[in-house]
Amino acid sequence: MKLGFDVPDSKKIRLIVNSDAKNEADDQYAIVHALLTPQFIVKGLIGAHFGELRSRTSMLDSVKEIELLLKLMGMSECYSVMRGAERALQDELTPAISEGAELIVQEAMSDDQRPLFVIFLGAITDLATAYLMNPAIADRLTAVWIGGGAWPDGGAEFNLGNDVHAANVVLGSPIPLWQIPRNVYSKMRVSLAELKRRVEPCGAIGRYLYQQLIETNQEWADHPYWPRGEMWTLGDSPAVGLLMHDQPFDYDWKPAPRIAPDLSYVHRQTERQIRVYRDIDARFILEDMYAKLELFSAIRGI
Repeated sequence: MKLGFDVPDSKKIRLIVNSDAKNEADDQYAIVHALLTPQFIVKGLIGAHFGELRSRTSMLDSVKEIELLLKLMGMSECYSVMRGAERALQDELTPAISEGAELIVQEAMSDDQRPLFVIFLGAITDLATAYLMNPAIADRLTAVWIGGGAWPDGGAEFNLGNDVHAANVVLGSPIPLWQIPRNVYSKMRVSLAELKRRVEPCGAIGRYLYQQLIETNQEWADHPYWPRGEMWTLGDSPAVGLLMHDQPFDYDWKPAPRIAPDLSYVHRQTERQIRVYRDIDARFILEDMYAKLELFSAIRGI
C-alpha cells in the first residue's frame, strides 16, 4: 500500500494474517493496520474459528468479516482470503487440514528469501496443523501469537482456551514463537472518544471500524466485567506493531511450557525457548494506525 513514503525493499517482510475476525471488535483494527503497512508484503489472510459458544460457523463468520473489510477498503481483488480450520484440533497428532494451513505450508516452503511472519490473532490451530502436515516449515517462518495467560502461571485466556491441543503442538515444536500474553496485550487501551475522533472520520473503513466496535460495546453491555463501558482494548494490534519494531528490550526468552487443562503453564523443560513479551509501546502502535488510516482516507477519498 502506497502512503506517500517508501520502505527499503531490504526491510520488507512477507506476512500472513490469521484472525478470528468476527469474534469481537478489535481484530478488525489489526487487520486494517496490517494492510496499510508498506513494510508488509501480505501473502494472504486466513479466517479462524473462535469456538462454538456464540456461533456454529465461527470460521466462516471470520472469513466473511475479512472479506467485508477488504471490500470497504477497495482491496477485494488484491488479497486472497482463506478458510482456516472449522474447530480446534481433536488431539495433538491429527491435523485439521484447511486452506489456511495449506497457505502457511506453501508460503513457508517457497523459494522467496524474504522473512516470513504469520500473526495469530486467535486460536493457533492453523499453525499447529501446518506443522503437523509438514514439520519442515519450522525453520522457515516466525509465528507471532496474541494469546496465553500471564507468566509464569498462565491461566484462563480466550485465544489459548479455543485450542489447547494446538498450543501444545506449537510450544512443543521448534517453530520460532513470539508470545504476547494477556497481561501485555491488555495494555492496548483506547477510549471511545479517542476512536470517534481519530478513526471514524477516516472514510468508509474508519466509519465501519468505529461503528462495529460501538455496536459490540452495546451488545455486550450486560456482561459482568467486560467491556468497561467507555473504553476498549485493541488487544490484537501488538502483533502488527511488533513487526515494525520488535522492542528488543521488552521481552524475555522463556522455556516453552506445556499447557494444562486449566490453561496454566507447566514448566518442565529448559531447551526449547520462546520469546515472551512483558511490555508493548501502545502509543507507537496506536499513533501509527491512526496516521495510516488518515493517509489512506486522504489518498483514496473514501
